[in-house]
Amino acid sequence: MTALDFSTILPELLLAIYAMAALMAGAYFGKDKIAKPLLWATVAALLVAGLYIGLGSHPAQTVFFDMFIDDAFARFAKVTILLSAAAVLAMSADYMVRHGLMRFEYPILITLAGVGMMMMVSAGDLLSLYMGLELQSLSLYVIAAMRRESAKSSEAGLKYFVLGALSSGLLLFGASLVYGFAGTTSFAGIIGTVNAGELSMGLLFGMVFLLVGLAFKVSAVPFHMWTPDVYEGAPTPVTAFFATAPKVAAMALIARLLFGAFGNVPGDWGQIVAALAVMSMFLGSIAGIGQRNIKRLMAYSSIAHMGFALVGLAAGNADGVQAMLMYMAIYAAMNVGSFAFILSMERDGQPVTDLDSLNRFASKEPLKALAVLFLMFSLAGVPPFLGFFAKLGVLSAAVEAGMAWLAVAGVVASVIGAFYYLRIVYYMFFGAESEGVESRMGLVQFLALILPAAVLLLGAVTMLGMDDAAATAAQSLVAPEAAAETGATGGGPEVSGEAPADPTPAEPTSE
Repeated sequence: MTALDFSTILPELLLAIYAMAALMAGAYFGKDKIAKPLLWATVAALLVAGLYIGLGSHPAQTVFFDMFIDDAFARFAKVTILLSAAAVLAMSADYMVRHGLMRFEYPILITLAGVGMMMMVSAGDLLSLYMGLELQSLSLYVIAAMRRESAKSSEAGLKYFVLGALSSGLLLFGASLVYGFAGTTSFAGIIGTVNAGELSMGLLFGMVFLLVGLAFKVSAVPFHMWTPDVYEGAPTPVTAFFATAPKVAAMALIARLLFGAFGNVPGDWGQIVAALAVMSMFLGSIAGIGQRNIKRLMAYSSIAHMGFALVGLAAGNADGVQAMLMYMAIYAAMNVGSFAFILSMERDGQPVTDLDSLNRFASKEPLKALAVLFLMFSLAGVPPFLGFFAKLGVLSAAVEAGMAWLAVAGVVASVIGAFYYLRIVYYMFFGAESEGVESRMGLVQFLALILPAAVLLLGAVTMLGMDDAAATAAQSLVAPEAAAETGATGGGPEVSGEAPADPTPAEPTSE
C-alpha cells in the first residue's frame, strides 16, 4: 500500500469532483434551469457513494502518511452521513420549490459539507481533522443564511459563523498545545507519546481545548448557545440537515480523536465527557419543556440526544462506542422522519412551526399522525421502539464501565424530556378545537415520514444488522489489532462481529 493511494479516497474524490463540475454547470447553463435536476443528481451521487462504501469489504488502511484512515468505524459513520444527507435533500425538494428557496448552490454546498464530514471521520492527524471540519463548517455557514431576505436566516448564519469561528480557534489552540508537547500532529504519534509515560499537563490542556472545540459542533452544554437560534432561523430543510448528518460526523470525530490519540488514558477524558453528557441531557430535557416553536423544541431535543450519545463515549470502551454508533444511526432516522413532517406543516400556503397548530391533526390525517406518534415515542425512548434500545445501549455501557451514576442521571433526564414529545402527541390526538395545520407532502416526503416510523417500530426485532456492523466498527477503532486478527474488515450491514468482552480494551500495553 503506497502512502498516496488515491483508490482509498475514491468516494471523497469523486464527490469533490462532482461538486466542482456541478458548480461549473450552474454557472454556464443557467442556475434557475439546473437547480432542481442538480438536486436529484446530488441525491443519486450521495446514495451511490453510500452504497459503494457500505457494500465494500477490504482491510483497514492508513494512507497519505497516516493522515487518512479507512476502517470499519469510518465506513459505518460515512454510510450514516451520506444516507442522512441524501434523505434530507430528497424530502426537501418540494418544499424548496414551493417557497422559492430552490438554489443550485444548495445541493453543491451539501455535497461539499458531506466530503468534509467524510474527511472528519477518517482523520488520522490533527491537520486532516481540521481540514475536514472547516470544509463542513464553511458550507454550513452559507446554507444557514441561504434565505437572504429573511432577517432570522441572516441572524442564524451570522451567529453560527461567529460562534463557529470561536470553536475553531479553541480547537486550533488545543492542537498547537498537543503538537508542542507531543512533537507530532499524528494520532498514532500522540498515543505513542501518551503511552510512553504519564499524560503531561500540557497534553491534558490540549486535549481539553480540542474537546471544547468539538463540543460546539455537537451542541453539547455549555457550548450549545447557538443551536436554538440557528435551528429556528435557518430554512427548515437546512435545519433538518443540521439535525442529522453533521451531528453524526462530529460525534464520530470526537470518538476518533479520543480513542485514536488518547485511547490509553480513558480515565482522564472520560470524566470530561461524562460532565458534558450530564449537562447536555438535563438542559436539553428541561429547557425544551417551555418551547412553543417546534424547530426550537427540536434544537433542545438535539442537545439532549447528544448528551445520551456522549454517555456511550464516556464509558471508554468498545461497548460504549458500539452503543454510540447505534444511537447516532437511530437518531438520524428519527430526525429524518420528524423533519419530513415539520417540512409539510402549512397554513394558507405559508410554513407553520407553532405547536398549537397541531391541535386535532389526527382527525384530519390519521396515518400521518400515527407516524408522528411512532417518531415521538421513539425520541422519548418508549419501548418497543428503536429509540428505547438506543438509550438502553448507552446506559448499559455506562453501567458496565462502573458509571452507574451516569446511567441513573440518563434515566431521570429521559423521563423529564419525554414530556415535550408526549405533549406533541397529545395536541395531535386530544388538543383543543382550533384552526389547524395543513400537511402538504409529495411522495418522497411522505415516504421519508412513513418509512423511518415503520423502521423504528419493526427494526427493534432484528436491529437491521446495525448491532453487528456497529460492533465491528467499534472494535476497529478501540482495538484495531484485534479487529485485524479476526478479519473485521467491512462497515456495511452484512458484516458480523462481536464487541470485545474486556470492558477496558484501551489499556496501555507498555510503560
